[in-house]
Amino acid sequence: MALPMRYTLRHIVVRRTSVLFTAMGVAMTVAVFAGILALRIGFEQVYATEGRDDIAVYLRPGAASEGESALQREQVNILKKEREEILRDEQGNPLAAAESFLAVYMDMVDGGRTNVPLRGIEPASIDLQGEQLQLVDGRWMNFGADEVVVGKPLTERMQNCRIGDTLVINMTPFEVVGVYEHTGAHPGEVWGGVERMLAAVERAMFSRVVARVRPDTDFAALAEELASDERVPMKFVSEKENLEAQTAALGVGISVLASILTVVMGVAAVLGSINTMLAAVASRTHEIGVLLAIGYGRVSVFLAFLFEAALTGVIGGALGLLIILPFDGAKTGLVNWNTFTDVSFAFRVTPDLVLNSFVLAFLLGLIGGAIPAARAAWLEPVAALRSR
Repeated sequence: MALPMRYTLRHIVVRRTSVLFTAMGVAMTVAVFAGILALRIGFEQVYATEGRDDIAVYLRPGAASEGESALQREQVNILKKEREEILRDEQGNPLAAAESFLAVYMDMVDGGRTNVPLRGIEPASIDLQGEQLQLVDGRWMNFGADEVVVGKPLTERMQNCRIGDTLVINMTPFEVVGVYEHTGAHPGEVWGGVERMLAAVERAMFSRVVARVRPDTDFAALAEELASDERVPMKFVSEKENLEAQTAALGVGISVLASILTVVMGVAAVLGSINTMLAAVASRTHEIGVLLAIGYGRVSVFLAFLFEAALTGVIGGALGLLIILPFDGAKTGLVNWNTFTDVSFAFRVTPDLVLNSFVLAFLLGLIGGAIPAARAAWLEPVAALRSR
């Protein structure tokens, strides 16, 4: 004979103060778990969700990121003029752009300094970005002048990044003439004409070539071919694959951090749940004896107390999510370990994260309630009835 659910719910209401304190321990664990993973999801979405398979990236062989890549001008010219997989416009011009990339120190609005991506681009770079790029204020730079446009997050987080300000790059002053928004991997960068950027930082080589390629491009076959090309050996990947690779190091680091903190705080939450449930069993010993004496089985008693602990955990999960939900969409920045530059992004609380948080809370409740529930179920009815 199973105990009715109202028995468990009634005792949660009666013990609401102790249940709330126990639930708060679970809530703190869930909040830390969900908060750190929301950080990782937001970072990964910046890179992974907007990568396209019709855009190819050419890098130096062995380069893990564009910051490690260096392409000679002659190699860039050969790629643009001779590679058959690169599409061309109506005038026969390649839909490809050579770009430079460098991390530069900039002062933050709230103090401190951080590395910010500095990208030199060509006019084709803007066209290749498609709908994910939009100029929201000012104008695009004159590619032959010392002018730059900046990502919108930089106007809020970095000094000298508003229209009319002057950014000094390696002793060369650049005027900020525009602000752009990018829904993909480049929301918080400084963009200028590639030739002027290379001159300012006193570099002669480009970092990468990005191009729109034919729909039937076999990336695996071309990657193998270009890796062994004698004239222009290249690492050849799709934009999607290249961007996904940028999240690997930091994604693993955040996941490890989330796991460690969740385990540490989870242990504390479980111990708190065990203590609370043991106290509940002790205060209800006589009542448990009555239940056992009138025919309720030990399994029913065990499941009733276990369900009570699990429900307490779910309540804690809900409280934890209420703590973290206001941060959904909050803007922040983090250093990408692949490029060692600051990346602007937002916390993202997804349905999967919500589900995983509730699962975690439920499991914490179950684990914390298992020992007290077993103790309640295996009480001797006669001894329990004598207890007051």
